[in-house]
Amino acid sequence: MNPSEFRPTSEDIPGQQLPYPARQSDMDPAPDSDLSNYKPAGKLADKVAIITGADSGIGRAVAVAFAMEGADVAIVYNENTDDAKYTKRLVESKGRTCLVIQADVRQKANCNDAVRQTVEKFGKLNILVNNAAYQMAQQKLEDISEEQLRRTFDTNILAYFFMAQAALPHLHEGDAIINTGSIVGIVGNPILLDYTATKGAIHAFTKSLAIQLGERNIRVNCVAPGPVWTPNIPATMPRDEVKNFGHEVALARPGQPEEIAPAYVLMASSDGSFITGSILEVTGGKLG
Repeated sequence: MNPSEFRPTSEDIPGQQLPYPARQSDMDPAPDSDLSNYKPAGKLADKVAIITGADSGIGRAVAVAFAMEGADVAIVYNENTDDAKYTKRLVESKGRTCLVIQADVRQKANCNDAVRQTVEKFGKLNILVNNAAYQMAQQKLEDISEEQLRRTFDTNILAYFFMAQAALPHLHEGDAIINTGSIVGIVGNPILLDYTATKGAIHAFTKSLAIQLGERNIRVNCVAPGPVWTPNIPATMPRDEVKNFGHEVALARPGQPEEIAPAYVLMASSDGSFITGSILEVTGGKLG
């Protein structure tokens, strides 16, 4: 039977709110991020990747997928140590090494240190995945505080610059940078004004950096997910938005993190050797 037949539909998502930052284990239903349906093919054998925001959700799924493809992984997280430890166990269960780094990527020095630890541990770096993100829904523009605005931009776009600057001296021909954008950076979302602005910035950053690094044959791409069932949803969205989450897309359900991870494998591997500056939408048929 097709694994998609087991995916929770939007009707299976009850209204719920969790304190920020939410733990993946507290979600109902729990997201699918263990890659149990994934079929690896050794596409990242002996590569080394660093992934920010990798304690849970999409970042966790990407870490596990990379490990299944043969990569060692450094995961960077900010607060949820229990989730990060679980991600480490998942990666190690696939036979690869996982370095866990707790760091606030809003600070450039922390980004430099995370990359330094990764290179010292593994001796090299081939793939950077910028995935850490912050969002908090607000009904009106006037409700967005300066503190929230700065936190959103510092986490979602400045940190992407900082991590790329730190990683670039260690990347070589054939290596890759992958940024996490969002469909809302293309179509907008009225209760996530600051978040959507940063996602649009990530898309533009991706395209411009891809042009700049093309002569070095370092590819830069962006995955733009649609509604995906991750801890950020019940922790940052109103209860009525969480209920039936994902109902608006063509497939009438939210995506699961393990369904997004293969797009990152494509962008990181030689299968994507002629893809750069791309914004790959993985949305379930998101309606604009």
